[in-house]
Amino acid sequence: MFSALRAGGFTRISVGMQSAMPHVLRALDRLHSPGRAVAAAHEARDAGFEHVSLDLIYGTPGESDADWQQTLEVALSAEPDHISAYALTVEPGTALAAAVRRGTTPAPDDEVQARRFMVADERLQLAGLDWYEVSSWAANDDARCHHNIGYWRSDDWWGVGPGAHSHVNGVRWWNVLRPANYAKRLHAGSSPAAGREVLTAEQRALEALMLGIRVRGGVELASLSDAGVRAAQAQVADQRAVISGERVELTREGRLFATAVARELSA
Repeated sequence: MFSALRAGGFTRISVGMQSAMPHVLRALDRLHSPGRAVAAAHEARDAGFEHVSLDLIYGTPGESDADWQQTLEVALSAEPDHISAYALTVEPGTALAAAVRRGTTPAPDDEVQARRFMVADERLQLAGLDWYEVSSWAANDDARCHHNIGYWRSDDWWGVGPGAHSHVNGVRWWNVLRPANYAKRLHAGSSPAAGREVLTAEQRALEALMLGIRVRGGVELASLSDAGVRAAQAQVADQRAVISGERVELTREGRLFATAVARELSA
């Protein structure tokens, strides 16, 4: 499979590893074995992929600090040039959401997730992977995911596949989630889109700020209102941001509060 994809012109692949711990994968309802993602990363390299990324999830109920540290070490053993690490969010309709609702599984703990993020950032930086977005680390500029950078810059993109989102000229739409429904619509010659929305100028400006502040380099002070500039200075005083030249950028601690900081700057 990897050889066929590489022959088709693909140069980058992202593997959903999530965790190296069997009990964490079970809690996430993932069927792959703990070692499969690392093996897949090596197979992708052997097939000629220039860029290999692993996706991780931290803060799953039942995951310990030691589990997370082990996951990071196993992920790094695959020698990826890019790692994305996301705090677990409980999605409606999942088995985990049902367990949390019943009270048989605790909800993710914010303090635990903050601690895991700090551990990840320190370990990945030590391994030579530098952050360029709140949840993303890369070995160099070429290893950065330019597809995702397009999201964060509010560029246009067209998503293909079940659940994929698209954005063109301020219009955003998303496909039906389930593969069977997606295939059925295509077979019938119908659009797989499940819904759409047209963003207002205010919505586009707010999204540009909320996405831009998550990226290394942050946003231009000139893009903020006078109140937003004052809010940026307050965030600097709280050590959640730094102002360098004409831009405001998140600190490591600030990356834990990226959404809250963005809302302050949008004043």
